[in-house]
Amino acid sequence: MTAIDRLVALYQTGGPVIGLLLAMSVTALAIVLAKIAQSVLTRSHRLGEARAAVHAFTAGDIDQATDCVSAARSPAEQLVARAIQGLQKADTDEARLREDLARLGQAQLRRLRGGLRPIELIASLAPLLGLLGTVLGMIDAFQALEQTGTGSDPAVLSAGIWQALSTTAVGLAVAIPAVAAATWLEARVQHLGEEMDSLVTELFTRRPARLDQRAS
Repeated sequence: MTAIDRLVALYQTGGPVIGLLLAMSVTALAIVLAKIAQSVLTRSHRLGEARAAVHAFTAGDIDQATDCVSAARSPAEQLVARAIQGLQKADTDEARLREDLARLGQAQLRRLRGGLRPIELIASLAPLLGLLGTVLGMIDAFQALEQTGTGSDPAVLSAGIWQALSTTAVGLAVAIPAVAAATWLEARVQHLGEEMDSLVTELFTRRPARLDQRAS
């Protein structure tokens, strides 16, 4: 029996609830793959160039710092580039610059978090749908048992219970990977946010002495 045959048999066993759960699993997988592709294309979690720029800037080599983030593809690189550019201007309002950087960082993190809510929703709803399918299946099983007239046909009851429990199993099989994926993706975004905040703080607190004198 092929995988497609198994899916068809599973759908026939669990009915529409199984079909909905399978659709949710495909949706969750598509979102996860899209988020991974987004991370790869934007290099969103690569911090090497941003860290190198901050190190060069705090050491006084502003030209080297600017070169490190000249492409500014990743969120961290864009944030560091904006901070370095602002700190070099003599007339920069530091408070306003901090606000601009905070808004930019929040916008970048919101973009990276896009799509995580649907995964979390799928992770929450899948077990409930599986339980709903189980309850509906048990109702059908006892109705079939009642219609037999014997009231105690083990074959009818066991078949109904098998059909009912299959939806719970599928619901958990969908929910567990969805929870793991959502937690992993959210942890990556949170880590990136903490690193970006640390880099910007270091730029402001350890900037070259000549920029401090010019700002004052």
